Amino acid sequence: MAKSAKSSFQCTECGWTTLKWVGRCGECQAWGTVEEAGAPAPTAVAPTRVATAARPITEIDVETAHASPTGLDELDRVLGGGVVPGGVMLLAGEPGVGKSTLLLEVAALSADAGPVLYVTGEESTGQVRLRAERLGALSPKLYLAAETTVGAVASHVDAVAPGLLIVDSVQTMSAPEVSGVPGGVTQVREVAGALIRIAKERGIATVLVGHVTKDGSIAGPRLLEHLVDVVLQFEGDRHSRLRMLRAVKNRYGPTDEIGCFDLGEAGIIGLPDPSGLFLTRRNEPVPGTCVTVTLEGRRPLIAEVQALVAPTNLPQPRRATSGLDQARVNMVLAVLERRAGVRLANADVYLSTVGGVRLGEPSVDLALALAVAGSARDEALPRGLTALGEVGLAGEVRAVDGVERRLIEAQRLGFTRAIVPRHSEVPVEGIEVVGVDDVSEALGAALPARRRRSG
Repeated sequence: MAKSAKSSFQCTECGWTTLKWVGRCGECQAWGTVEEAGAPAPTAVAPTRVATAARPITEIDVETAHASPTGLDELDRVLGGGVVPGGVMLLAGEPGVGKSTLLLEVAALSADAGPVLYVTGEESTGQVRLRAERLGALSPKLYLAAETTVGAVASHVDAVAPGLLIVDSVQTMSAPEVSGVPGGVTQVREVAGALIRIAKERGIATVLVGHVTKDGSIAGPRLLEHLVDVVLQFEGDRHSRLRMLRAVKNRYGPTDEIGCFDLGEAGIIGLPDPSGLFLTRRNEPVPGTCVTVTLEGRRPLIAEVQALVAPTNLPQPRRATSGLDQARVNMVLAVLERRAGVRLANADVYLSTVGGVRLGEPSVDLALALAVAGSARDEALPRGLTALGEVGLAGEVRAVDGVERRLIEAQRLGFTRAIVPRHSEVPVEGIEVVGVDDVSEALGAALPARRRRSG
């Protein structure tokens, strides 16, 4: 006798399946989300009629697959030139970060080249119209529809025949023939599959808005990110106007580009040169500040690190950071204490970045060390100095990528001296490049008073 089909178990959060019940999902690591999904029905694949015959790859026409600019230069930079007909993009971000504002701006600009369909499942068309008036994003070729079923979206697509379709958001859409609530694993999978089929069959560039979970990951099954062609992450601090767009996945272009935007009352504006946002303009140097050059994708950005070291009587001194990786900060403080003789055991240390930017790159370590040492000794770094390099546990300063690009950006903004790892001294006209081997040597090169005392 043939064995009966076994039941399978499925995670209600991400859709991961297993043959036996477990308390914790093996994919998303969530507890108590694995439930019995029933026995899979046996299926047999029979040959069917094909839509188009297979052809040699050399005979495929690529003219229809070229990217079309959206009109927003920073978005086109991230996408690798623009949107591709039939390409499906997933835009994710926290609530209130500006996803709908960005897409409404893109829809209005793209409407100059042809019809655009904006489908909202979270707002009424009147609400979207009011926001469009405030942003100046009105166009007679921009069509709005408030729908929550994927079948209605298909009907609107047939009626409008848009070149760009925007669905806000995929978690609010549902397929009535599929069980489950909107936003659930089954519904999101079915809705995304239907919208992708519509985009591919009709050659429509499509943007899906996705929600994120508490930890910042995209909500819904992981399969959703595999199905789409491009995954974009829209980031920003709600207390800052700066917004950054990153490509997590891109089948049509690079994934190491970022786009910078300024979100204000008048809408969202691209920032081709955002470096000035991360610097403090002052007349005289102040102890505890150091400027570095970080690479966001392939774009060099000037950023300032600020440190405040204050004596304390607490048995356990405070260590507070804003915009920096706490683990790397603790490591650099330990290296300063042990390898460079900077006494921090009886002091509170506060570290922050300027402009709300987050710096997680290892090249920030040296600037962080110089800022802390300057504050601890109440000595200001010379004007026009920048520092970049990774600090190791032995106190050595390690090489980082893209030194030449970083130095060119620093020289463009008026910096005249740079401290870099030894053997990374790339000659750049207009800026003095100083190579150092370890943190102690970097402190001697950066702090004039320290050099005088040692001499």
